[in-house]
Amino acid sequence: MDDLPLSAQRFDDLLARAVDFHGHLCPGQVLGVRMTVAGCRDLGLEHPRRVGKRLVVFVEIDRCATDAIQALTGVSVGKRTLKHLDYGKMAATFVDVVTGAAVRVLARDGARDLAPEWATGGPDARLTQIAAYRIMPESLLLRIAPVAIAPGWLDRRRVRVACEACGEGVNYQREIVRRGRTLCRACAGVSYYTPLASTSPPSQPAPAL
Repeated sequence: MDDLPLSAQRFDDLLARAVDFHGHLCPGQVLGVRMTVAGCRDLGLEHPRRVGKRLVVFVEIDRCATDAIQALTGVSVGKRTLKHLDYGKMAATFVDVVTGAAVRVLARDGARDLAPEWATGGPDARLTQIAAYRIMPESLLLRIAPVAIAPGWLDRRRVRVACEACGEGVNYQREIVRRGRTLCRACAGVSYYTPLASTSPPSQPAPAL
């Protein structure tokens, strides 16, 4: 991807690709394009869709910008190149697994308040944000910083263990060892669901793959 500032036509092309994937235009789509351009630029990956699994992106929120990032880079959950961590932050970390370089791109909280200084969408604040985020200087819109990825998060070995509490298989070193027991995150208390009564037989320990 080109270094910012992008030409208007180049930005329109990227934004159109993101909107086509997402389904509608919104401020998050513009943010996602700007975040992707910045992250891939700083990694030196001009054409991210051509590098295959070399690029991994960690996204910290399930919002519109994530769709834009996926559309422009080609990363996906199924390929294990898109990793969603539910931190509730408008941020994404772009990783070149060949060089080990990683850069975290965060949308600045103050950008929304600054939007009316850069564009106007009339009474519609969303239109103002869409217009402003296109042209706002990167230093005002985004915070960009190099980071190091913690051990294990980029490991692609097919490691599978059984939870000692429920018997369900846990892949890719996502188990938790607590008081000497190997547990899945749900049994360790890090769960999004609460088990209800079930007529299904308990899970058997999963075989290693």
